[in-house]
Order: sequence, then C-alpha cells, then structure tokens
Amino acid sequence: MTNAPEMEFPEPFMLIRPTGDGVSPVVFNSPHSGATYPDSFVAATRLGRTALRRSEDSFVDELFSGCMAAGIPLLHAVFPRAYVDVNREPYELDPTMFDGRLPPFSNTRSMRVAGGLGTIARIVADNEEIYSTRLPVRTALQRIDACYKPYHAKLKALIDLACDTHDYAILIDCHSMPSQSSGGDDRARPDFVLGDRYGTSCTNAIADTVQRALRAMGYTVTRNKPYAGGYITERYGRPRFGRHALQIEVNRALYMDEARFEKTAGFVPLRDNLTALAAMIVDLPADWLRPMQSAAE
Repeated sequence: MTNAPEMEFPEPFMLIRPTGDGVSPVVFNSPHSGATYPDSFVAATRLGRTALRRSEDSFVDELFSGCMAAGIPLLHAVFPRAYVDVNREPYELDPTMFDGRLPPFSNTRSMRVAGGLGTIARIVADNEEIYSTRLPVRTALQRIDACYKPYHAKLKALIDLACDTHDYAILIDCHSMPSQSSGGDDRARPDFVLGDRYGTSCTNAIADTVQRALRAMGYTVTRNKPYAGGYITERYGRPRFGRHALQIEVNRALYMDEARFEKTAGFVPLRDNLTALAAMIVDLPADWLRPMQSAAE
C-alpha cells in the first residue's frame, strides 16, 4: 500500500497491454485492487490503514496478470475501493453522508446505498463506519470526476475496440472475496464464484467453460451465489449484441493471509492456473460469441 495526496493520481488506472499489435477480443478488469491511499482521505476517516484495506481486492491485478501471455490487456484501478467504487452507478450516493445537496439525478435509494456500499462507501467490508463526520458534496463529485469517469471511459473504449475488431468482446471482471461469510455464518466459501447475472450478462458457453476448467483444476465453483455480478457486469454485458461480461470472485484464502495482507505459497500456483484459464477464454469459438441480432434491429 502507498500513500498519495488527495486528487493527485497522475492516472486513476493502469492499463497493462501485451506485446504485439493485435487486438484481443477479451479484456480483463480489476476494479477493486487499487492500493494507493491519499493522505487527506486517510486523515478524514476514523479508521486506520489496515481497516480501510478490508474492502480491497488485494493482489487481484497480479493474480490475473498472466492474461497478457494470451494477448489480453488488463485494466486495474490505482485508487482504492473505499475511496470511490467504480462497480457502482456513477452517482449511487447516500445523502446522510454529505453536507450539501446531491445532484438531482443521484440514486439515493438503491440497496447498495442502504447497505453502506454506494459509489462513495460509508462502511468497509466488515461494517465499520469509514468517516466520523459528513463529507462536503464537492468531495464526492471530485472523486467521481477524477477517478470514476476516466476509469469507465477507458474500460468502455477497450470493450468497443475489441467488439469493433472481432464483432464480439468478452469482459472478465476480476474480484476477491473473504474466505468466511459475514453476519455470523461460519461456513467456508467456495474457491470461486462466477457471476453472470443469472445468465443475462454473457452466453452460457463462457460461464460453463470457465466453471468446467476451474473444477478440472481441482477448485470448488458456484454460480451467482452469493455474487451474481455488480454494476460493471450488468452495464457491459449485452450478449445479444456480442458483448459478454463475467465476474470472477476468488477466495482470498487460496493466495493470501487475510489478516496480514500478505501473499502465501498458494499465490504462484493460483496465478499459473488463472493464466491457463485466460488462454482457454481467448480460444473460445467466435461463432458462440457473435451478436444474436444486429444493433439496428
């Protein structure tokens, strides 16, 4: 984790491109692995840096970085999820968090806002309040303008380029999950949860292929429960038009010490398996993935 003055992200994201001139039909995205914490942001919270990191998908960008060996670009956030969450609508905001009037088009009544996890989160992953006082509305709007909007502009551009080049695109949205459920449920989670919005964000062929491949590697895999896919999967997944989005949640116990935020011996073999998975995804037959109807219909 690094520190930085607020609003001084030279770029809010990093785009890692494979060598070569070709355009892949697949894009990998890690929206919650950012670990650069502005000093003024940390100073405005009631939590220490360790507590803030509980919302982070630590090392997920590195876990999936082997996708470049298959010619796939990887986009990942620099800013942390607790600062601004790009897996939300742009103005999914809790009015009780802010001094001043939110824009009239803000979504203040979503389930995510009610749960404290809007575009500007009220809590970290274990339900601890982030802030001790209200924030100025301008703070939320500045973060959205400086981080959220450029991030989505770049992600959309990558998907558009893939689709224009191949007539289809596959977005793999990469996340991690705690090994244990919250709320008193002590049951261990599976190794992977695949989210395709219950079959609406990508063709079944993609989710089926990924599920079979991971199970063949010895992992336990479930679909859509407890994670069906967030805003990114919902927004960019339009399988009828050849635009597919699948969310992959990785159990953190497979690769890291969750209390110390340190990689374990499981990191490298998991990364290698995910590299092999990326190669399988990019080799999916194009006939399975092209639009079911033209955009003009």
